[in-house]
Amino acid sequence: MEKLQKCLSCLDLEQFEVIVVDNASMDGSVEMVREEFPRVKLITSDRNVGFGRANNLGISQANGSLYLFLNSDAYVQGNALELMVEQFFDEKIVAAGPKLLNLDGSLQESVAGQLTLWNVFLEQTYLDAIARKLGMGYWQTRRLPKDSVSEVHQVMGACLMVRAFVGEKFDERFFLYCEDTDLCRRLESHGKIIYIPQAEVIHELGSSSVDSRWKSVARYNAGKELYFKIHFGNLASMACWILNRFGAFLRVLTGIIKPEKAKIFWKVLLARRSEINPL
Repeated sequence: MEKLQKCLSCLDLEQFEVIVVDNASMDGSVEMVREEFPRVKLITSDRNVGFGRANNLGISQANGSLYLFLNSDAYVQGNALELMVEQFFDEKIVAAGPKLLNLDGSLQESVAGQLTLWNVFLEQTYLDAIARKLGMGYWQTRRLPKDSVSEVHQVMGACLMVRAFVGEKFDERFFLYCEDTDLCRRLESHGKIIYIPQAEVIHELGSSSVDSRWKSVARYNAGKELYFKIHFGNLASMACWILNRFGAFLRVLTGIIKPEKAKIFWKVLLARRSEINPL
């Protein structure tokens, strides 16, 4: 509730239409929004329908020519939204994302390339850190100019602005993770996706899954597998499944140094679909 409260406090509720979709929370968020932010349009769900479907519920009630998808643990800084809106005067632009920062002000990964099996391999074999230093790999934020707009393949769903008339929504087969990857892949067929480093948003990365780290990892893996199934077929999805399990097994073995990490990835190996994607 406190994160949502902080998120809403960072927004100009008079300038922008703000819609909160409550995904069956049990922490008093609904009451807080009604009491403290009466201008906000509130949509409630009686069950957790997942990230993508909840955002689509918000779209169904939204007006205007631009949609902003914003996590409840993301805090807009200064005139970040105005800077993002300005870019859409270029009709070729269909989506944009800001520079994401951690709570301590350090840079958070805000831009990614195409999701490929090679990149999954690098991630699961601990080679991604080396690839980043060589200017390779999935994450691309640190390779981009720090003070100018760049055209990219993907920005993060934690804060994603999209041109409304394009007509693309989140694929509701994804429960959590990789739905933004899928959406950006489809958006690219309509125009340009850009990264705006001058616009800054603080994001408490992973704050919603601190007490269930293994489930977060398992859902991320499942999201990747579904992405490959949709765009490249069952064989690619199976290859991703194998790479994900190999990576989890490798981390169980290296857990001799960090037993708690081994425990997390043992649960990832044994995760059932019903535990990570109830849709």
